[in-house]
Amino acid sequence: MVRPVGRPLARGLLVGGAAYAAGRAGARRAANEQGQDEAIAELQAEQQQQAVQQQQQAYAPPPQPVAPQPVAPVASGGGGEDVASKLNQLAQLVQQGLLTPEEFAAAKARLLS
Repeated sequence: MVRPVGRPLARGLLVGGAAYAAGRAGARRAANEQGQDEAIAELQAEQQQQAVQQQQQAYAPPPQPVAPQPVAPVASGGGGEDVASKLNQLAQLVQQGLLTPEEFAAAKARLLS
């Protein structure tokens, strides 16, 4: 009796090929799940950092206002450069937020009078 050679070999290839495909699919699922787990962990870490930052901001003491420095009146006379430098200093204080525009106008009026 002669046995056909191709049939068991073909059956073996089918079973082996199916097992290989199933193994590859399982490996892909595992890799996808691992990637998803890592992404979830990263998101949770970011959320936790944001929560800590919000708590720190909520408990931070408010910034203390800086008191404006009084400006000494300058006697008018021959010192035109002195008045100009004082006006420049006042302008810088306004830009820094240490003087309000109203305080600048009052100090400027004192300098020029």
